[in-house]
Amino acid sequence: MALTDDAAQPTALWIFGYGSLIWRPTFAFVERREGYIDGWTRRFWQGSTDHRGVPGAPGRVVTLVPEADARCWGAAYRIDESQRDDVLAHLDHREKGGYERQDVTLHFRDDAAPHRALVYVATHANPEYLGPASLEALAIQVRTARGPSGANIEYVLRLADALRAMNAHDDHVFALAALL
Repeated sequence: MALTDDAAQPTALWIFGYGSLIWRPTFAFVERREGYIDGWTRRFWQGSTDHRGVPGAPGRVVTLVPEADARCWGAAYRIDESQRDDVLAHLDHREKGGYERQDVTLHFRDDAAPHRALVYVATHANPEYLGPASLEALAIQVRTARGPSGANIEYVLRLADALRAMNAHDDHVFALAALL
Protein backbone atom coordinates (compact mmCIF):
# COMPACT_ATOMS: atom_id res chain seq x y z
CA MET A 1 0.00 0.00 0.00
CA ALA A 2 1.41 3.39 -0.98
CA LEU A 3 1.90 6.10 1.60
CA THR A 4 -0.11 9.23 1.05
CA ASP A 5 0.26 12.83 2.03
CA ASP A 6 -2.63 15.13 2.79
CA ALA A 7 -4.38 15.95 -0.48
CA ALA A 8 -4.54 19.66 0.30
CA GLN A 9 -0.83 19.76 1.16
CA PRO A 10 1.24 17.37 -0.91
CA THR A 11 4.29 17.94 1.30
CA ALA A 12 2.43 17.70 4.62
CA LEU A 13 4.66 16.96 7.59
CA TRP A 14 3.11 14.90 10.36
CA ILE A 15 4.80 14.56 13.76
CA PHE A 16 3.75 11.53 15.82
CA GLY A 17 3.79 12.00 19.58
CA TYR A 18 3.50 9.07 21.97
CA GLY A 19 4.63 10.65 25.27
CA SER A 20 4.35 14.22 26.51
CA LEU A 21 3.66 15.46 22.98
CA ILE A 22 0.19 13.92 23.35
CA TRP A 23 -0.83 16.44 26.03
CA ARG A 24 1.85 19.12 25.71
CA PRO A 25 2.66 20.01 22.12
CA THR A 26 4.73 23.16 22.48
CA PHE A 27 4.83 23.99 18.79
CA ALA A 28 2.51 25.39 16.15
CA PHE A 29 0.43 22.90 14.21
CA VAL A 30 -2.44 23.02 11.74
CA GLU A 31 -4.23 19.84 12.73
CA ARG A 32 -4.17 17.21 15.51
CA ARG A 33 -5.45 13.67 14.99
CA GLU A 34 -5.34 10.48 16.99
CA GLY A 35 -3.37 7.75 15.30
CA TYR A 36 -1.10 4.78 15.71
CA ILE A 37 2.04 3.18 14.40
CA ASP A 38 2.49 -0.58 14.14
CA GLY A 39 5.56 -2.56 15.15
CA TRP A 40 6.45 -0.33 18.11
CA THR A 41 5.67 -0.43 21.82
CA ARG A 42 6.05 2.36 24.39
CA ARG A 43 8.44 1.76 27.31
CA PHE A 44 9.81 3.86 30.19
CA TRP A 45 13.39 3.02 29.25
CA GLN A 46 14.77 6.50 28.52
CA GLY A 47 16.40 8.59 31.20
CA SER A 48 15.58 12.28 31.50
CA THR A 49 18.11 14.62 33.05
CA ASP A 50 16.81 17.74 31.30
CA HIS A 51 13.03 17.59 31.81
CA ARG A 52 11.80 15.06 34.42
CA GLY A 53 15.04 14.51 36.31
CA VAL A 54 18.51 15.94 36.76
CA PRO A 55 22.04 14.61 36.28
CA GLY A 56 22.68 12.02 38.98
CA ALA A 57 18.94 11.50 39.54
CA PRO A 58 17.33 10.94 36.13
CA GLY A 59 13.63 10.56 35.61
CA ARG A 60 12.08 7.94 33.36
CA VAL A 61 10.29 8.91 30.16
CA VAL A 62 9.02 6.84 27.26
CA THR A 63 10.70 5.75 24.11
CA LEU A 64 9.63 3.32 21.45
CA VAL A 65 10.94 -0.22 21.22
CA PRO A 66 10.41 -2.40 18.15
CA GLU A 67 7.94 -5.23 18.80
CA ALA A 68 6.50 -7.32 15.98
CA ASP A 69 2.77 -7.31 16.70
CA ALA A 70 2.59 -4.13 18.79
CA ARG A 71 0.52 -1.04 18.09
CA CYS A 72 1.34 2.31 19.71
CA TRP A 73 -1.38 4.95 19.87
CA GLY A 74 -0.61 8.63 20.10
CA ALA A 75 -1.33 12.06 18.67
CA ALA A 76 -0.25 13.22 15.23
CA TYR A 77 0.24 16.86 14.37
CA ARG A 78 0.25 18.29 10.85
CA ILE A 79 2.77 21.09 10.50
CA ASP A 80 2.34 24.00 8.13
CA GLU A 81 5.08 23.95 5.50
CA SER A 82 6.00 27.55 6.31
CA GLN A 83 6.75 26.54 9.93
CA ARG A 84 8.48 23.23 9.17
CA ASP A 85 12.06 24.35 9.93
CA ASP A 86 11.09 26.21 13.10
CA VAL A 87 9.04 23.30 14.46
CA LEU A 88 11.77 20.76 13.71
CA ALA A 89 14.42 22.99 15.33
CA HIS A 90 12.19 23.35 18.40
CA LEU A 91 11.57 19.59 18.62
CA ASP A 92 15.23 18.75 18.02
CA HIS A 93 16.05 20.94 21.04
CA ARG A 94 13.17 19.59 23.17
CA GLU A 95 14.09 15.97 22.39
CA LYS A 96 17.86 16.54 22.59
CA GLY A 97 18.38 14.07 25.44
CA GLY A 98 19.06 11.10 23.19
CA TYR A 99 16.15 11.14 20.76
CA GLU A 100 16.58 10.81 17.00
CA ARG A 101 14.08 11.42 14.22
CA GLN A 102 12.76 8.36 12.41
CA ASP A 103 10.32 7.98 9.54
CA VAL A 104 7.29 5.85 10.32
CA THR A 105 4.03 4.83 8.73
CA LEU A 106 1.15 6.50 10.54
CA HIS A 107 -2.47 5.37 10.57
CA PHE A 108 -5.41 7.45 11.72
CA ARG A 109 -8.36 6.02 13.60
CA ASP A 110 -10.78 7.32 10.97
CA ASP A 111 -8.70 6.94 7.78
CA ALA A 112 -7.54 3.68 6.18
CA ALA A 113 -4.78 5.32 4.11
CA PRO A 114 -1.29 5.25 5.65
CA HIS A 115 0.63 8.50 5.96
CA ARG A 116 4.28 9.43 6.42
CA ALA A 117 5.29 10.84 9.79
CA LEU A 118 8.34 11.71 11.85
CA VAL A 119 8.74 10.34 15.35
CA TYR A 120 11.47 10.88 17.92
CA VAL A 121 12.91 7.62 19.28
CA ALA A 122 15.60 7.13 21.92
CA THR A 123 17.66 4.02 21.25
CA HIS A 124 20.03 2.10 23.51
CA ALA A 125 22.91 3.86 21.72
CA ASN A 126 22.39 7.19 23.53
CA PRO A 127 23.99 8.09 26.89
CA GLU A 128 20.63 8.83 28.59
CA TYR A 129 19.19 5.38 27.80
CA LEU A 130 18.47 3.40 30.98
CA GLY A 131 16.87 0.30 29.50
CA PRO A 132 14.41 -2.14 31.02
CA ALA A 133 13.62 -2.39 34.71
CA SER A 134 10.88 -4.01 36.76
CA LEU A 135 7.70 -1.99 37.24
CA GLU A 136 8.51 -1.74 40.94
CA ALA A 137 11.96 -0.29 40.21
CA LEU A 138 10.47 2.13 37.67
CA ALA A 139 7.89 3.29 40.23
CA ILE A 140 10.57 3.95 42.87
CA GLN A 141 12.62 6.01 40.42
CA VAL A 142 9.60 7.92 39.09
CA ARG A 143 8.31 8.77 42.58
CA THR A 144 11.54 10.55 43.51
CA ALA A 145 12.60 12.16 40.22
CA ARG A 146 11.99 15.84 39.53
CA GLY A 147 13.40 18.14 36.89
CA PRO A 148 12.90 21.52 35.21
CA SER A 149 9.62 20.33 33.61
CA GLY A 150 8.24 19.05 36.89
CA ALA A 151 7.80 15.83 38.82
CA ASN A 152 8.33 12.58 36.94
CA ILE A 153 5.18 11.14 38.50
CA GLU A 154 3.16 13.89 36.77
CA TYR A 155 4.56 12.77 33.40
CA VAL A 156 3.44 9.16 33.94
CA LEU A 157 -0.02 10.05 35.26
CA ARG A 158 -0.70 12.64 32.55
CA LEU A 159 0.33 10.14 29.88
CA ALA A 160 -2.01 7.51 31.36
CA ASP A 161 -4.85 10.05 31.51
CA ALA A 162 -4.24 11.16 27.91
CA LEU A 163 -4.26 7.57 26.66
CA ARG A 164 -7.48 6.81 28.55
CA ALA A 165 -9.08 9.93 27.02
CA MET A 166 -8.11 8.60 23.59
CA ASN A 167 -9.50 5.15 24.44
CA ALA A 168 -6.03 3.73 23.78
CA HIS A 169 -4.94 0.93 26.10
CA ASP A 170 -1.27 0.55 27.05
CA ASP A 171 -0.48 -2.18 29.60
CA HIS A 172 2.98 -0.81 30.45
CA VAL A 173 1.83 2.77 31.07
CA PHE A 174 -1.30 1.77 32.97
CA ALA A 175 0.54 -0.74 35.17
CA LEU A 176 3.15 1.83 36.15
CA ALA A 177 0.48 4.49 36.78
CA ALA A 178 -1.41 2.04 39.03
CA LEU A 179 1.74 1.50 41.13
CA LEU A 180 2.13 5.24 41.59
